[in-house]
Amino acid sequence: MSKRDEILAAAQALFAEYGYAGTTMRMIAERAGVAFGLVSHYFGNKEKLFLVAGHEMIDAMLAVIRQDMQKAENGLQAVDIFVASYLSFTLANRATFPTLIRCSPFSDDNPHLDRQKIGVKFEELIREIEANLRRGMDDGTIARVPVRDCALMIYASMVGAVRTVFLSPFGEPGLFDETRRFILRSLRTTPEV
Repeated sequence: MSKRDEILAAAQALFAEYGYAGTTMRMIAERAGVAFGLVSHYFGNKEKLFLVAGHEMIDAMLAVIRQDMQKAENGLQAVDIFVASYLSFTLANRATFPTLIRCSPFSDDNPHLDRQKIGVKFEELIREIEANLRRGMDDGTIARVPVRDCALMIYASMVGAVRTVFLSPFGEPGLFDETRRFILRSLRTTPEV
């Protein structure tokens, strides 16, 4: 692993554990086992590092989701795989994924951060859902829906489930599976038998 990647991994773990305000560049340097100046060299300042930590996690997540979605035979399956892959990714990256929760444009943890900049990256996830919805409407597996609004509702359902599992005492083990079923029920052209 390169020094840059070690710094990034340390930053993701620390931001996940302590949040933006509770994490210092010095803590990141110590966790990565590098000089403080090297962190600044690669990332400039803490805000830039925080954004890169979130953006690179989204890129990694999208790579997994897109690979998994190649198996989809229709739009409804693509949505199901997207949701399942997203939720599985959160669990597989439980130690670092809270960085994305804190870096989300929906988070109020860091109101001074540029939400537009953050939102641009999260928009990639929403556009992927929109493409799957259009595919399903075209192939007849998804009912006619307002694509943008529906994509946002699907994303909100996933984010809500993740926040519930990660941040509250209400995260029942089956919540992710029920989130998938809930989303699919809302999209199907015909009820499941």
